[in-house]
Amino acid sequence: MNAIINGKIILKDRIVEDGVLLYSDVIEGVVDADKIPEGANIIDAKGGYVAPGLIELHIHGYLGRDVCDGEIESIKVISEGIVKNGVTGFLPTTMTESMETITKALDAVKDAMSESKDWNGSVVLGAHAEGPFISPSKKGAQDEKYILKPDAKFVKKYADVIKTITLAPEEDTDDFAAIREITKDTDVVISMGHTSADYDTAMKSTRAGVRHATHFFNAMTPMAHRAPGVVTAALNADISIELIVDTFHVFPAFYDMLFKLKGRKLCFVTDCLPAGGLPYGEYTLGGQKIIYRDIVCRLEDGTVAGSVLKLNEGVWNVYTNSDIPLYECVNCASLNPANTLGIADKKGSLEVGKDADIIITDNNFNVLKTIIKGDTKYEA
Repeated sequence: MNAIINGKIILKDRIVEDGVLLYSDVIEGVVDADKIPEGANIIDAKGGYVAPGLIELHIHGYLGRDVCDGEIESIKVISEGIVKNGVTGFLPTTMTESMETITKALDAVKDAMSESKDWNGSVVLGAHAEGPFISPSKKGAQDEKYILKPDAKFVKKYADVIKTITLAPEEDTDDFAAIREITKDTDVVISMGHTSADYDTAMKSTRAGVRHATHFFNAMTPMAHRAPGVVTAALNADISIELIVDTFHVFPAFYDMLFKLKGRKLCFVTDCLPAGGLPYGEYTLGGQKIIYRDIVCRLEDGTVAGSVLKLNEGVWNVYTNSDIPLYECVNCASLNPANTLGIADKKGSLEVGKDADIIITDNNFNVLKTIIKGDTKYEA
């Protein structure tokens, strides 16, 4: 039995400042300081925060490694890097590349799903396939020559690995045949993104099986008073959305509004590229040159390619730029992603019986310790 003392414990609906968190390989509960079991291993949080481990739904790389390398070693480097940011589970994310490259990457992710449990890093929960079934007009940093029409057969073949797939619903048939087949035959979460769909098409796609929206606002039709677009559809529909919270991709003034509208269906992501964790410079993404300056990466033509955000810093960005309570900011990077993936019965909050995925941070949410299923995987 382990007991974390002197910490501000972040639960899903409040912060407990005078309790003790007990855990083994699962959360055992929060008790008063005089109720610590005899012989428990004492861990001093030194006045910092004690929070559930963070869950990353969208990350392409870190420390110079790219998921599309198709190498388990690259995924391991990413895993061991982001565990220092408080991430206890993540979806390595592919992008629009050749099918050979994508399938090689998915095979590596499949191997990592079992092997990562023994790494000193974040656990691989599956893959997020961002493309290749997207709109050429909203491709962003994706390579247009590899874009394909939605293919349910491919998704079904990798349904044991792909947990989320980003696609453009308007690229499917008029009756969303691929979306309906994927929804009927798999548990894969279909996310609309890199899409030029109009409002009606987007809304119809949510009734056909779309359950999520990728990097909300970015690479989708915007909200306008006579052309509501995907943005309005995602707000009106009962789906979850992910938001890149680096303060650049989406202006911070939207944080409060989006939380009011989506609540616990709002998920924070980084969309981090291989340049994450590295100094300013020139790197690659999916074979394309990217330039990292300030807080963003761009292609040579200036197209925004993605972020270098750390997820714990994203949580703090929102907390310090909004009126959202800290526990709800943490939910957006833990419980809400867990709900999106259908794993909230085991992960995402410090509730009794759930996996002991825990982080201890300082008072600015810098990670000091990361614990996964009761085992310390990182300590500053």
